[in-house]
Formats: sequence, C-alpha cells, structure tokens
Amino acid sequence: MALISGGGIEVDLPSGWDAEIYQRPADQGASSVLGLQEQTNAVLHAANFALPSLRGDFGSGAVELMTDADLLIVLFEHNPEDAAAPLFETQGIPLPLSPDDFAPGQMQRTLSGLAGSQRFFNAAGRAWCLYVVVAELELAALVSIANDVLASLDLQEI
Repeated sequence: MALISGGGIEVDLPSGWDAEIYQRPADQGASSVLGLQEQTNAVLHAANFALPSLRGDFGSGAVELMTDADLLIVLFEHNPEDAAAPLFETQGIPLPLSPDDFAPGQMQRTLSGLAGSQRFFNAAGRAWCLYVVVAELELAALVSIANDVLASLDLQEI
C-alpha cells in the first residue's frame, strides 16, 4: 500500500496504482476578462493503470485508455458553500458501492465496455462528487477493489 495525501485528502492505494491529488489553476479565460474569480478545489485521480499526464477533472483522457481490467476513481471537490445544498445532503463517503450502482449511462460520456457511478456527499465541511469508472467485464471484482480503496479515504477540513 502507498499513502498519498494533499489538499486535505489522504488515501492508501494498492501497489502499482497511479494517482495524483491536484488543484487546477483558476481560469485565465472569460472569467478573468469579466473580473470574476473562479474558485478551484481539490481533485483526486486514482487508477490501477497509468494515468496520462493530460486529463480532465472527471477523467477524460484517462477513461479512453481503460481496458477490461481497469478502474478509475475520481474525487472532485465542489465549492465549500455547496456542502449545505440538497445535492450534497448525504453525510460521509457513500459506501459501500454495489455493482448495481454502475451503468454505462452514468458515465460522463458513454464508452463501450465501461460503467460508471456518481455520488454526491459532504464530509469535513466540504462538498464532494465521487465518480468511479470500471470495466464491465470485471464489474463485481473492480467494485470490491474500489470499496477497499475508498474505505481508506480520509477527508479533512482545510
């Protein structure tokens, strides 16, 4: 197991996994021109395959590389004031995930052979989206692994 941490996120990952915790830079585009400040927050990407260096917050660029044995976990933090919104009313990490929670239609973009699950919750005074993508061929086994990894997740106030 390898412990990674940053941005108030800590997780133990199986050996051989690739992961990154980051906070992308604030938008330099239209928001800046209009004088608006974009707020960015912590994002965790963890996968049992090599993550590409360029990928979107919800794993675009990585999911397209997934094979029949792959698993991707994305934890995306929304703005802190969202923690009180009805969408994030679930308190704590919504575990365990079940194979029944996964469907191709839950993907950000449907890709053959992959299924996703998306859950919203609040923890440590912060609003989160948990997005997990698994290969359908190994659905039950990969969901079990995802649950093990997510059980080690520690979210802290910052």
